[in-house]
Amino acid sequence: VQLQAYGGGLVQPGGSLRLSCATSGFTLDYYAIGWFRQAPGKEREGVSCISSSSSDSSTYYADSVKGRFTISRDNAKNTVYLQMNNLKPEDTAVYYCAAEGFVCTVVADKISAGGMDHWGKGTQVTVSS
Repeated sequence: VQLQAYGGGLVQPGGSLRLSCATSGFTLDYYAIGWFRQAPGKEREGVSCISSSSSDSSTYYADSVKGRFTISRDNAKNTVYLQMNNLKPEDTAVYYCAAEGFVCTVVADKISAGGMDHWGKGTQVTVSS
């Protein structure tokens, strides 16, 4: 099982980036994929998650990114995307994608990393003028 996040970079405030999570070694249809981020000196935060296609593909977002970020999946390409619009300096972090079986684990309205079984290496997103 492998996941690899890519697509990060340096962008000005108000700009956009699309992150991709390329997966291999498992059938993406049966897995929920989450995006997490960690900024220096801060705790890891669940940003977004999409449940498996074999369930209902429900999507979840952290309050801090609702209305700005959109998660989607293309099972044929074994890839999950995170479209990030209207980026803010506080979005600066290393972004990771992770996989767990079937449905996203959400606890007290927060996307939980506890259920994630597989993690990819991160990609740096820097929002700065």
